[in-house]
Amino acid sequence: MTLPTADVIDHLADIRPGSFVDRVRAERPETRANAQKSYLALFEPAQEGDVSRTERFIVAAFVTGLHGADAVEEFYAAGIGGNASLIAALKSEIEAGRTSGPYGKYPSGPLSSEDKPGPVFTVSDPGQKILGHKLSAALEHAHLLVYRPREASPEALQALLNAGWTTTAVVTLSQIVAFLAFQVRVVTGLAALSAAGEGTLASATAAE
Repeated sequence: MTLPTADVIDHLADIRPGSFVDRVRAERPETRANAQKSYLALFEPAQEGDVSRTERFIVAAFVTGLHGADAVEEFYAAGIGGNASLIAALKSEIEAGRTSGPYGKYPSGPLSSEDKPGPVFTVSDPGQKILGHKLSAALEHAHLLVYRPREASPEALQALLNAGWTTTAVVTLSQIVAFLAFQVRVVTGLAALSAAGEGTLASATAAE
């Protein structure tokens, strides 16, 4: 996949070169560079390893869809390719899985008073047929990390291993989910900052 710009966050937040937000990001060049390096390491690695490029983008589209980040979801969905039935199944699972959180049970102890009930997501039977058992397990685990992180456990990791993911792949999948939570927050914040900056500029221009 060829990136539309050198920096994927700039692209997703629609940051134009020389704009107010571009200058704000330029004040922290290491942060900007490291975010891009993280994206490249997770989605454009020199060696795919135990998680294929397509699998990475499927998980990413699902996770960003759960976050309600439509533009980011579309970006990752575009990286999957032209498999219409797979895209349709993925969108259906996103709609079924989207809820509000976090929720779940803490291990028995002082935090148990903060337990909050919520749905446990499982991929539908039609989704299983298209996505397969391995990817379905990955999406179910991603849903857990997004909405029920307090229920992350050795048993949850074992479910991924039982589905055919390697230990290295499990680490990669967890890194992808964590990175996307960061990326969605940054893109949302920068887009809001950009809109606010443009509004202020427009008001100042109108007052002249």
